Amino acid sequence: MPAESGSQRLGVDALKTLFSPAISALGCRLWGIELMNPGRQPLLRVFIDRADGVTIEDCEAVSRRLGALMDVEDMIAGKYTLEVSSPGMDRRLFELSQYEESVGEQVSVRLEQPFEGRRKLVGVLQAVEGDEIVLRVEDDEYVLPFEWIAKGHIVPTFA
Repeated sequence: MPAESGSQRLGVDALKTLFSPAISALGCRLWGIELMNPGRQPLLRVFIDRADGVTIEDCEAVSRRLGALMDVEDMIAGKYTLEVSSPGMDRRLFELSQYEESVGEQVSVRLEQPFEGRRKLVGVLQAVEGDEIVLRVEDDEYVLPFEWIAKGHIVPTFA
């Protein structure tokens, strides 16, 4: 499970600032970053997206570019593993803007703390209003501040 302490979060923000221009230059968009296992050999997982889909070649090109950047900037001490991939159909939602792009989709959110006795909610994302998401779960509608969400992702539906 990802461990994101305050200092870890700052590290991810610094990596986003460093990586975004390099990824954009390769025709892709930085979707999100996970930094896991900070006590051992860290795993740096970078998700990229592009309008016409991500190819293996995109992942390879971004991995080479980011690996070179990481070598120069030395932002993670010691050995680490870098993974670059597409966010996939069940893509994790990292930012409020990604929730805005996903209105109408079925999503699963895990909350930092229980809300009305529930920590996990699965439903249709109705709207994003300011810094809150509106989630319809069966016959109930929940208005949840984005800061309450520990993790969220799309739940793919197959017709």
